[in-house]
Amino acid sequence: QVRLVESGGGLVQAGGSLTLACTASGSIFSINVMGWYRQVPGKERELVATMTRGSITNYRDSVKGRFTISRDNAKNMVYLQMNSLKPDDTAVYYCNAQNRLTAEAYWGQGTQVTVSS
Repeated sequence: QVRLVESGGGLVQAGGSLTLACTASGSIFSINVMGWYRQVPGKERELVATMTRGSITNYRDSVKGRFTISRDNAKNMVYLQMNSLKPDDTAVYYCNAQNRLTAEAYWGQGTQVTVSS
């Protein structure tokens, strides 16, 4: 089992920046991909950015050039640096980790990001 704990959400004006952090604990040896997803009420959860243990990244088109995902494998942490934030980025952001052996997905409790116009 893997436990994920997020931090760093909050309220920011459009054009501002926030950094989210996620700490993994438990059976971390089983994790390959870690990343961030987001969800607004009434919509499906959507991928924001992911990174493999080997540092291969994937971003949704709308955040490319504005968001940067990074990992510290020694500390079992993943970060999401969000710049040039837009009101459309408002959502609950969830940390995600995937078990490389079973493909099971683990989720954090979520952290609210609100971007005011």
